[in-house]
Amino acid sequence: MDRNEKWLEWAVELQSIAQAGLHYGKDRFDLERYERIRAIAAEMISYKTEIPVEKVKDLFCNETGYQTPKLDTRAAIFQDDKILLVQENNGTWSMPGGWVDVDVSVGENVVKEVKEEAGLDVTADLVIAIQDREKHNLPIYAYKVCKVFVLCSVKGGSFEKNIETVGSRYFGMDELPQLATEKNNEEQIRMCFEAYHSENWKTHLE
Repeated sequence: MDRNEKWLEWAVELQSIAQAGLHYGKDRFDLERYERIRAIAAEMISYKTEIPVEKVKDLFCNETGYQTPKLDTRAAIFQDDKILLVQENNGTWSMPGGWVDVDVSVGENVVKEVKEEAGLDVTADLVIAIQDREKHNLPIYAYKVCKVFVLCSVKGGSFEKNIETVGSRYFGMDELPQLATEKNNEEQIRMCFEAYHSENWKTHLE
C-alpha cells in the first residue's frame, strides 16, 4: 500500500473523529451519525484492500476513547558483532518483539517478547529509537503505530521452537536473511548496529 494513498489518510481521520465522538458524545442521534462515519471508514478500507469489512472493523474499529497509536517493541540483541533474529512461520526473519500488552510496561514487554520468541532472558538497557512506523515500514496500516527499538543484554536461556517462531540465529549486517519488512527492515537493523557500536548513543525520537 503506497504511503501517498490519500484515501487511507481520510479513512484513518474519519475513524478517529468517529471514535472520539462515540466516546464523548451524549446525543443519541449524534452517536448514530458517528457510528455511521466509523462504518464508512471501515467500508473504505475494505473496498480498497478487498479485506472483508467485518475483519476491518475488528482491526480498525474495536477501540473506545480517544484514539492513540499502538505500541510495538523490537529487541536488539548482539553477540560477536551480529544481531539476533528469529524466524517466523512464513520463513522471514525479524528482531524479537510484538505489540505491547496493556498490563505491562514497554520495558517489561521487551523482556517478555524475547523470552517467548527467542527463549532468552534479557535486560532492557537502552531505548535506541521511537519511530513512527508508517515513515519506515510497508504496508501502511489503518492505524498509527509507534515502534520502540531497545538494546538488550542476554542473561541466560536458549531457543525453543514455539507457536510464533521456528528458528533463532545471529546475523552480521552484511549477511541478513529475508526480513519481515513490515516489522523491521535493513535501515532499522543498521540503526541498531550503529547504536550497539556507539559509546554515547542518543535516542532517535520521531
